[in-house]
Amino acid sequence: MKSILGVITALIVSFGTSGCDMQYDFLEVPENSQFEVHYIDVGQADSALVECDGEAMLIDGGNTADSSLIAAYLKQEEIDSLDYVICTHAHEDHVGGLSGALSVAQAEHVYAPVTESDSKAYKNFKKKTEEQGLEIEHPDAGDIISLGSSRVEFLGPVNEKGKDTNSTSIVMKITYGSTSFLFTGDAERDEEAEILETGANLKSTVLKVGHHGSDTSTSYPFLREVMPQYAVISCEKGNSYGHPHEETLSRLNDAGVEIYRTDLNGNIVMTSDGQNVNVVTEK
Repeated sequence: MKSILGVITALIVSFGTSGCDMQYDFLEVPENSQFEVHYIDVGQADSALVECDGEAMLIDGGNTADSSLIAAYLKQEEIDSLDYVICTHAHEDHVGGLSGALSVAQAEHVYAPVTESDSKAYKNFKKKTEEQGLEIEHPDAGDIISLGSSRVEFLGPVNEKGKDTNSTSIVMKITYGSTSFLFTGDAERDEEAEILETGANLKSTVLKVGHHGSDTSTSYPFLREVMPQYAVISCEKGNSYGHPHEETLSRLNDAGVEIYRTDLNGNIVMTSDGQNVNVVTEK
């Protein structure tokens, strides 16, 4: 399912720092190009909308109860078609609201892991996909697609066999110019370790923190490779899980990461000019 990025050239530039080589991705950004990521406040759930040069990708849709919120957000952004719809994994707090999105927008491609669920939420998502004449596609680690002038690389899951559903999460990195955005679903330490073993370049400007900031994700080895400038945590105020966990916040603070949270900041919109990321929050 690999696609060619037209005139966009991907370069890998190596810099020596303290005796180590750190790799940075770079993509040429055309004139009048635009890129933004909306981290949508869906409470104790997950959803993000990525827009680039008139193309759009929705990553998760919150809970089933968030369907109308997601539909309204797409209408607010004047989006009636989605180039890509991504269900990172089959849990309701990620797949639930995607049926609402597919009720108001025509999709070109719908992606999900191989691991499914017999839940009503997942069945509705699958039904809406089929009603649009589409089949759910299963990306492999290493696959690359384009969204406008940005590049989307799938890094995980590397292996879904025998895994907890969280660790079958689609993990992907979106690169725009010299900025990049890493989305990790609910990937836990075992999936993070498998991705690290592939040798993929994880260095990213922004990390969407795994599993709502749970201590089961964002391990020190993984965070050392990502080394983000910003982190975004999607969670609900006073949630029963205690997300985000203090251990995760401590690791992020130790790494000097600037943290944004939907429970504190509401909707979070990040725009990139290819070199710098600008952050605007609802609260």
